[in-house]
Amino acid sequence: MANAVLTGADQFPEWAERALAGRRFGLLTNPTGIDSRFRSTIDRCAGLGKAQLAALFACEHGLRGERQAGVKFGDEFDPELGLPVYSLYGERREPTAQMLEGLDAVVIDIQDLGVRFYTYLATLVHVMRACAEYGPEVIVLDRPNPLGGAGCEGGCLKDGFRSMVGPWNVPFRTGLTIGEFARLVQSQMERPCRLRIIPLQGWRRPMEYPDTGLPWIMPSPNMPTLDTVRVYPGNCLFEGTNLSEGRGTTRPFEMIGAPWLRHRELCEEMNKQNLPGVYFHPVTFTPLYSKHQGRLCRGVMTFVTDRSRYKSVDASLRLLRAILCLHPDAFEWLPPAKPGAPYFIDLLSGSDRVRLTLHEPGGLESILADWQVECRQWEQIRRSCLLYE
Repeated sequence: MANAVLTGADQFPEWAERALAGRRFGLLTNPTGIDSRFRSTIDRCAGLGKAQLAALFACEHGLRGERQAGVKFGDEFDPELGLPVYSLYGERREPTAQMLEGLDAVVIDIQDLGVRFYTYLATLVHVMRACAEYGPEVIVLDRPNPLGGAGCEGGCLKDGFRSMVGPWNVPFRTGLTIGEFARLVQSQMERPCRLRIIPLQGWRRPMEYPDTGLPWIMPSPNMPTLDTVRVYPGNCLFEGTNLSEGRGTTRPFEMIGAPWLRHRELCEEMNKQNLPGVYFHPVTFTPLYSKHQGRLCRGVMTFVTDRSRYKSVDASLRLLRAILCLHPDAFEWLPPAKPGAPYFIDLLSGSDRVRLTLHEPGGLESILADWQVECRQWEQIRRSCLLYE
């Protein structure tokens, strides 16, 4: 379905020549910043005649997507355009007054996943806060939510657990486009920034990414396909455990495992539950890097058999609970990065409840029931920021 949807990037150059004439702006983007004809947003912005691209900003994974997860980096210089590239994933996560000096606007063009713990949302929040303080307008070039905008999953972030993987009080899977998320944040900021959204054309809430006709560019090194995206809202929880989440393989997040896992028994147990839209299959893999590097892992591969019925967060939490029961001595939550810091699972899940109660009788059922209530409440909260039907 070629060009069923046009993104904000498709429309921005023509709009900018009118609305930003005579103004200087910065651009926060990465390799996903392309239009429906594969043209780079960086190149198109650099080629504007009446508006001037004056600075570039880079989030996690770098301006060109060249860095692995969690790799911090400093400010750089783009030799092609002769522009500074300011890092927002190093010593600083928020633009400084010096970075924003002389800019009338900061344009943001990044493909998000519509998932709370994907760090691009946190970077967006940091940019909005800095622009609220120092004056530039924030202009978001909207992009589709790859999982569609008709549903949400998981519990909402609780007070005290904000981080780069939890920047705002939203559920795991938000059901928002990045532009709609920006509208929500602006409406709840103590000091709102000036915000403009260049909206999608042709996008409707039930659409998943294949329905848009747009090219899929990996938004990060471990998010290669839409199959990865579908399982990510739930299987990302395994990042907070001593199991491999498949990093260092060709199927990250789709495969979960460890050298000690009784994977065949686990798959039998999970498939007995007849969870909608999903099948668990035993696999073996050897990660080339990250957890259990170079060691043979026995694992589970998540096959989505019906994407309309599959609930990633529900299925993954049940899988996590089953592993806890099957391997109470081998399983571990990853310890905090430093004394006094939160557990990573707490930051991912939005509270300490999963870590403290999932193993208890009735703990799984209680968590899922409360998360369903929070999702129903969220559906009401988000209505005011929706841009599409």
